Amino acid sequence: MGNCLSDVKGGKQAVGGVGHHMDPAGAAGGGNGAVVGGSNGAVDLFYRTKGLNALYIPIELSLSASKLRDLDIISKSDPIAVASIRKRDGTLEELGRTEVIMNNLDPVWDLKLKDQDFLGEASCVLSEIVTKCNRCLTLNLHGRHGHVRKNFGEITILAEEIVTSRTAVATTLRCTNLENKDLFSKSDPFLRISRIIETGGSIPICKIEVVDNNLNPIWRPVCLTMQQFVSKDNPLVIECFDFNSSGNHVLIGKLQKTVADLENMHKSRVGANFISQPSGFRGNEKVLKGQLFVERYAEKQLYSFLDYISSGFELNFMVAVDFTASNGNPRSPDSLHYIDPSGHLNAYQRAIMEVGDVIQFYDSDKLFPAWGFGGKAYNGTVSHCFNLNGSSGAFEVEGVGGIMAAYAGALQNFTLSGPTLFGHVVNKAAEIAVESLKYNHSKYFVLLIITDGVITDMQETIDALVRASDLPLSRSRQCRFFTDGGP
Repeated sequence: MGNCLSDVKGGKQAVGGVGHHMDPAGAAGGGNGAVVGGSNGAVDLFYRTKGLNALYIPIELSLSASKLRDLDIISKSDPIAVASIRKRDGTLEELGRTEVIMNNLDPVWDLKLKDQDFLGEASCVLSEIVTKCNRCLTLNLHGRHGHVRKNFGEITILAEEIVTSRTAVATTLRCTNLENKDLFSKSDPFLRISRIIETGGSIPICKIEVVDNNLNPIWRPVCLTMQQFVSKDNPLVIECFDFNSSGNHVLIGKLQKTVADLENMHKSRVGANFISQPSGFRGNEKVLKGQLFVERYAEKQLYSFLDYISSGFELNFMVAVDFTASNGNPRSPDSLHYIDPSGHLNAYQRAIMEVGDVIQFYDSDKLFPAWGFGGKAYNGTVSHCFNLNGSSGAFEVEGVGGIMAAYAGALQNFTLSGPTLFGHVVNKAAEIAVESLKYNHSKYFVLLIITDGVITDMQETIDALVRASDLPLSRSRQCRFFTDGGP
């Protein structure tokens, strides 16, 4: 952990405990924590190695059927269920299959096994299941090619999120009287929390950010899930380091506590002394003056994306497309905006389709705000937030197909210009989110900004994101496309 971060600013950031589990929908962070642009590769790797990938939620499907056809003469049918996903080209790809239930026209399946005779089929999109309050959907079975008969029976699908535990602990830690490890200034302390495993070693689960030049630091709140600390009685090693930009961080002190111990420390308002690293011939540890205090402790339940949408929340998709000149002449096949007559999608079209095709199923009206930025109109005016459909008033288009059509039309009506400014688009999306809150709508807005270049108004964009951090609006993400010549 100590040497894994790629730059000084990145190395001072918290990893594994702040914000990641507290915001399932991925809303923008506020204050100094706002981040725009590419992700930190070391942070992403840390999450992946811990199995903490927030980009998807594993779901288990349970299947049962009733009133199936009896195709056997002497006994009843022996049914099996096969689940497949329909790919973009219309073909089916098998995801898995159940075991055979012998002599049963009302089966409840569990396991996977081999193929059997065809009894009927049904299809749906996953959102139809997970948006139900009970996450359960019953469908009428029909024959191949949509042939319907009353005696095909029914199939019931139950979706359950695969989750180890929803329990988490939110805590705020502080230290007093830390030993100074610097010569010309005070130490720059940060904490690393590790879980002790059965083999006796330890696994880092959280790094709390650096507080510059401070021997009595108070850190931002940290949230640890039970997946990280396993149980309240599992020993944790809490180490305090003095940060050095070289990566050779100096250990100030360490101690060992369980989550239950941290809870008791909070209740009793008692600190725990750090212990120094064993040194010298005898290798004796030394109790230090520096102490760790638990300023705040609270156990909480975590809610996932599925919890929100099954409770009635809607996702509202918004998209903004980069019309700056760095994309290249749209008439040239080398341009990122080139519309291929053969139907091959360009990078912008693929991004719209891949994100929109998922989110549209969680939006009831399927009316999506769509903007462009950095384009020059016929009158010579450069706009950093114009309606993609060319309308002076209405900025919504119908469905993903409407976005694609408006995008193609805008390429005919706007000239690529610049510079690359995100602030106007973020502010416009925030206005829509604010207006939605006035009517107490259970909506969450996802703004996709598709761009090929470096942000010109970085500070303005950060300020806009910070202002919008309390709104039901996802963090603006920058998508960069690569060609043979580089980004």
